[in-house]
Amino acid sequence: MNVTIITGASDGIGAEMARQLAAARGKNAALVLAARSQDKLDAVAAECQALGAQTLVVSMDVRDEQQCRSLVDLAVSRFRKIDALINNAGVSAQALFADVKPADLHWYEDLMKVNLWGSVWCTHAALHSLKASRGRIVAVSSLAGLVGVPGRTAYSATKFAMTGFFEALRTELKSSGVSVTTAYPGVVATQIRHRGLNARGVAAGSSGLKEDDAMSVQECARLILKGMAGRRREVVMTARGKLGRFVKLVAPGRVEDMALAALKDDVRPT
Repeated sequence: MNVTIITGASDGIGAEMARQLAAARGKNAALVLAARSQDKLDAVAAECQALGAQTLVVSMDVRDEQQCRSLVDLAVSRFRKIDALINNAGVSAQALFADVKPADLHWYEDLMKVNLWGSVWCTHAALHSLKASRGRIVAVSSLAGLVGVPGRTAYSATKFAMTGFFEALRTELKSSGVSVTTAYPGVVATQIRHRGLNARGVAAGSSGLKEDDAMSVQECARLILKGMAGRRREVVMTARGKLGRFVKLVAPGRVEDMALAALKDDVRPT
């Protein structure tokens, strides 16, 4: 039986990865589904169970270190091992830095707790078990973790931090047999940006990015799982992302123009 922990598993990319793993592995899949919404997790678990998978639902908040450690303890207690940890929980944000008032700046720190520290705490808690199984770690970052995106200073900061942490960890774990795959989705057709924080630190209710060419959730999840299965170092999902990463090395000003062009006109800095 293959045991996989997925954080942020209640909807979007996390829920779709759970469904795809259940469909591919059937009775060989044991899925530990973690997020804050018990009801949404229960619904995803029911879908996975219908495909033959065993599930463990854990309602928790990755902003709390002890809850992250308890998640891993519960998984090991139930299934005796961990084969993969997918650090998928995340919160988006869109706000020009100049528009954030001093009294509201604290949410930058809150965002870092979710996007970086939740991944760090879960990974640290699971590391012993992952070494024992020569397992897999996945970090779901973003193209905003490769190229700074205007209007997303806080989000880019958290995703760049993830990129650096997991790149260093990958090197540390080379001799252990544990692989570390960092995924860099672009714009995916989910509600994450609509629920993301605005300059006041509350849900924006809309996306500040152009989404005409948004990748489907199904394709994004498939690419992440393919990268995990192949123990790939990185999964950069779009041609524009791959191009932008290269151009950043030789013509960084051009990449900044590309990043500005991705913003809707009404949210561009003036």
